[in-house]
Amino acid sequence: MSGQKPGLTHIDASGEAHMVDVSDKDETVRIATAEGHVKMATETLALIRQGNAKKGDVIGTARLAGIMAAKRTADLIPLCHPLMLTKVTVEIAEDAALPGLRVTATAKLTGKTGVEMEALTAVSVACLTIYDMAKAADKAMEIGGIRLLEKSGGKSGDFRHPEAR
Repeated sequence: MSGQKPGLTHIDASGEAHMVDVSDKDETVRIATAEGHVKMATETLALIRQGNAKKGDVIGTARLAGIMAAKRTADLIPLCHPLMLTKVTVEIAEDAALPGLRVTATAKLTGKTGVEMEALTAVSVACLTIYDMAKAADKAMEIGGIRLLEKSGGKSGDFRHPEAR
């Protein structure tokens, strides 16, 4: 960036919120990956692993919820553009160090605006779905660590979170 500070792109000169005009931007391949986690009791993790949660397949349902959420991001975040995503993946893995489940989502498209919000929304909703499906066993679960890990494409270039694994 040519020595200038980054500004808030969704605030116009008069301080009002607005949707960014992307009509003059180039279409490029844009990819973003985000992560988050749900920390829980080891007994709750065992229930999920065994498929014995009261509401059914926690991991499969959370994966689908994350994918669906990415596709609906513009309905949830007021200034996001509706996007024609070409790929969304949601991976959910056990993390014994938490203990709990770590959620990673990647969104991709060829377009004029990035997919960071879609990846973050996918992670958030997948984590919320895990909580919803397992709350009968463990209301003390904690959702956390939701962050953008990396993104590529577009005028602002590539980004990788300094603490990304």
